[in-house]
Amino acid sequence: MRIYDLIYKKRNKEELTDEEINYMIENYVSGDIPDYQMAAMLMAIFFNGMNDREISTMTNAMAHSGDMVDLSSIDGVKVDKHSTGGVGDKTTLIIAPVVAYYGVKVAKMSGRGLGHTGGTVDKMEAIPGLKTNFSQQEFFDIVNKTGISVIGQSGNLAPADKKLYALRDVTATIESIPLIAASIMSKKLAAGSDCILLDVKTGSGAFMKTLDDSISLAEKMVAIGENCGRKTVALITDMDIPLGNNIGNSLEIKEVIDTLNGKGPKDLTEISIKLAGNMLYLANKGTTQECENMAKEAIQNGYALKKLIEMVEAQGGYIEYIKNPEKFEKAKYSLELLVEDNIEGYIESMDTEELGIASTILGAGREKKDDIIDFSAGIILNKKVGDKIKKGDILCTLYTNNEKKLKDAKEKVISSIKFSNKEPEKIPLIFARVEKNSVQKF
Repeated sequence: MRIYDLIYKKRNKEELTDEEINYMIENYVSGDIPDYQMAAMLMAIFFNGMNDREISTMTNAMAHSGDMVDLSSIDGVKVDKHSTGGVGDKTTLIIAPVVAYYGVKVAKMSGRGLGHTGGTVDKMEAIPGLKTNFSQQEFFDIVNKTGISVIGQSGNLAPADKKLYALRDVTATIESIPLIAASIMSKKLAAGSDCILLDVKTGSGAFMKTLDDSISLAEKMVAIGENCGRKTVALITDMDIPLGNNIGNSLEIKEVIDTLNGKGPKDLTEISIKLAGNMLYLANKGTTQECENMAKEAIQNGYALKKLIEMVEAQGGYIEYIKNPEKFEKAKYSLELLVEDNIEGYIESMDTEELGIASTILGAGREKKDDIIDFSAGIILNKKVGDKIKKGDILCTLYTNNEKKLKDAKEKVISSIKFSNKEPEKIPLIFARVEKNSVQKF
């Protein structure tokens, strides 16, 4: 078998067999297939696509290219959740405690932020003392004890994905739905959970900018999960507006605590309940409506907050910061952006990606992998899309420990917001739900 022949087939829009795909992944990881030939294959896939069988086989091969985590020593049903990334997305730390309260185990490995989107691990490390690196046995012990643990990605998970992603990044083949689906799902399969909930973001702050592309990606990922024996559901959620009001690590942890106290922003609370309800549904706890009601109850009665405290304590974090969020260190410098004299009406739109970049400029994110994060930096949005505004209103407040960064961040924020005399049409928070052989639009 020769990679040349496989490139030729895919270039000519032919299907690759399972044997050919397995050969390709195995030999690329081992170094027997050079980058220049795999780059040609990626470009052929970019233009000609793959069918569901090809994508599932490729994903499985990528997952098995390294360690496959065995979660069988953790009692009960294990449900994982993956978000395709967004600004202000702190839902993992809300929904995982909710479902853990009902006995559904969440053994989750999360990533760090890069670029305009934040990472769950960075947000967690804003809690003083909290650790996100554990041995596999320590990880399992925490999950068995508390029902939940969220740690950084470790071990040799899906090394094929690491190599392929790095190559895609420099060969203009990132925006391929088959390749995106295989990349995401290979890591989810390797992580070992029984069920997978996918939160596929769509809009200006997401990787997938259109609803059609987001649904197409969700369908491919759900098909992969189901074909590989994992019960899988996807929700298509809005990222034309940041989720919640707070952007930045400790600021977002505070908003997580507010939400689990029943005092969170309406949009963040609503999406969290939908996501948690679907995780409980995947674990066979009831219908989606029954499971959403269970999620609401866990928040209203304070059960989920107690579960978060259990996890934070088990991972070495100082729980007094969860019980009293005012203890979090505050940034030295802040700047309120006010509505100007000549503006009155409504906020028509916000470029969510630009707001994420502004938060990164302030120090809340990384532009390079080795950048050090300022946990107290970020943005609090006082007004969002659809809100009525008038002269003197506070649009948002910027926070940083580097005063020099305020000017550039301010300019980025101002350019990201558009105003209108007319109240804009309301956009749904959740556009669709994708299950095996089913797409339900809302």
